[in-house]
Amino acid sequence: MQQKQVPIGFTLDYEEAGGYSKYPWYAIRDNYCGSIARHGGAPLALPHEVAYVETYLDLLDGLIITGGNFDVPPEMYGAKTASDKVSTKPRRSQFEWAITQGAVERKIPILGICGGQQLLNVILGGTLIQHIPDSITQPLAHEQPNPRHEPGHEVAILANTKLYEIIGAPTASVNSAHHQAVATVASGVVVNARASDGVIEGIEYPAHPFCLGVQWHPEFEITKADSAIFTAFLDASAQYREIKACP
Repeated sequence: MQQKQVPIGFTLDYEEAGGYSKYPWYAIRDNYCGSIARHGGAPLALPHEVAYVETYLDLLDGLIITGGNFDVPPEMYGAKTASDKVSTKPRRSQFEWAITQGAVERKIPILGICGGQQLLNVILGGTLIQHIPDSITQPLAHEQPNPRHEPGHEVAILANTKLYEIIGAPTASVNSAHHQAVATVASGVVVNARASDGVIEGIEYPAHPFCLGVQWHPEFEITKADSAIFTAFLDASAQYREIKACP
């Protein structure tokens, strides 16, 4: 009998009327769903309904907080907007906060991607750089000019971290599509990757069985390291499913 695929929830982007529809609409790139499915997960889209967070969490064995062309509202980490580059989607952020916090409490495996990593750091008590060029001297092109299915720069993977254990190498080539980054690291959170300009490219939360954030987009699977991240996440989700099934 074929093994049942592990249900993995992923957060959606939200757009106002225009473009695809004359009415507000949700969106997700296909490669998020494809990567989940290729690694043994059943992808489940999560509309931004805070009232149903507990119901969603009951269904899930893993959660992916996706990226998007928006920023975590600065008030969520006790700051004021300090850059005209900041663009927010409060309804999405409120939902992602609620479901991620619930997943942290339930020990459901979490993978935060790009803006998802930033939100994860904020939820755990950290802060963000609101616009990298305003804070970092001679930064790399973190909003890379070449296509996202190609690498933009390398990151150093720090030793003695879960990410190093997953990737098994001291460096990885990654794509890059962000203008914000982790500033103050939340208490209990470990930095697991950095760019050569000092920008934090990955975090993890050792108090949780699998709570990992990366600043790049591994769903493009442009390297073996990207695929390894999804394999590890789905393995952890399968383990959570087994634990949950025990009486």
